[in-house]
Order: sequence, then C-alpha cells, then structure tokens
Amino acid sequence: AAGAAVPVIIRSSAGEDLPADQTSASSEPPSLFDGTTRLYVAYHCPYAQRVWIARNCKGKIKIVALDLVDRPAWYKDKVYPENKVPALEHNKQVKGESLNLLKYIDDNFDGPELLPHDSAKKMFAEELLAYSDSFNASAFFSCLRFMGDVTDEAVAAVDKIEAALGKFSDGPFFLGQFSLVDIAYVPFIERLQISYSGIKNYDIVGGRPNLGRFIEEVNKINAYTQTKLDTQVTLDIIKEKFGVP
Repeated sequence: AAGAAVPVIIRSSAGEDLPADQTSASSEPPSLFDGTTRLYVAYHCPYAQRVWIARNCKGKIKIVALDLVDRPAWYKDKVYPENKVPALEHNKQVKGESLNLLKYIDDNFDGPELLPHDSAKKMFAEELLAYSDSFNASAFFSCLRFMGDVTDEAVAAVDKIEAALGKFSDGPFFLGQFSLVDIAYVPFIERLQISYSGIKNYDIVGGRPNLGRFIEEVNKINAYTQTKLDTQVTLDIIKEKFGVP
C-alpha cells in the first residue's frame, strides 16, 4: 500500500480534527499497548481508507497518520514489521490486512453491525470480498498501467460490479443496505471514477445505472465522505503513482 507523497492535510470532519502525518523527522512513537486503540493509516491509501470508514461507523479509535514516502522508522521497528498500512493496535496486539481488519472491527467494536444476518446475503458478501483483489487488479491497477483506452478486461470487471449491485432490490448497495462489502469496494470505485474520467476520458457510470445510484447514495454516508480527499489531489497522486503526465 505504498503511495506518492501528499501534502499534510488536517481536515475536520464531524467535529474531529485529524492528526498531521507522522514522518521520519517529526515524530516519536506512541506509547504502545497503553490501552489506547490506534488505527495507523495514510490518508491517501485506499486500503487504509477501507478500515478508516469502518472505524467511522463504529466510533472512537485513535487515528495515527503516516507519511508513506518518509515514514518513521519506529513504525516498522516497534509497531508493524510489515511496514504497511493499515494496521490496528488493539488488546496488546497489532493486526494488519484491510479485509481482515474490516471483519475484526465489526466483530470487536460496538456500533452498527456491518454484515447482515440473512444467509444469502452473507454468502454473497463472502464472494464479493474474495473477488475484491481481482477487481482492483483488473479494473484499477492493470488498466492504469496501460496508457491506451480502457481495456476490455477493465470494462468486464466494472460490468461485473454493475451486475452485483443489481442482485438485491432492497437498497442501492451490494447487499441492499450499506455493509462491509461497500466499504471494501468504495475506495477503489472512487479512484476508478476519478482516474477513468481524468486520464482515460471514460465515464464509469455511463450505461450502468446501478453503479451510478451506488455512487450517489454512498456519498450521502458520512462515515465514507469524511475519508475523501479533494478530487484533484487524488487524481494527482494516481498520475504520479502510474507515471501519467
């Protein structure tokens, strides 16, 4: 989950002042395992954004923001040897991997449940979560590394999301109502829409009414919108990452 440099952005959302990025020169490690639950993120990282959204749904978990280009040595040495974000410090352990952390936060913190009890929806949720890495690879990473038009592989991946969003009729989201599945996908759908429009001149919602409705409705959910960067900042980061002029 490495990323390009991004200016220090301290935004206030829902009355919350977010901390500045921790860098190699400007920070001391937190007091590990002092009973404080901490979520280590980078504000521009889509994997970290997933868990940040879940955190916003559930309540108070302290945010520690890292500069991934100039990350402090203490993070690898003392917190998370994998040296990636996100990571969660809780109950004297540090855990990583965004999809695992989504489920962990849902299971271990008070707040609204983020997976339904309906067996068909739970089964579909597991299918979609298992597919998410393939979707990201096909629709986002592989396509943006190719300098031409949107690839057939990417179009097929986005069409699959359009179909998945039509499976349940009781709401605009993957399982009808907002869930962990939406949280897993929305950081990448957000970046797809921005990068396809800004780089490929391609509208991902054209001919895809389910996806258009999903994007419209998810942007009404504060837990998500509180994690969004400025669109131009996101586009600039994507262009730098993929070497797009």
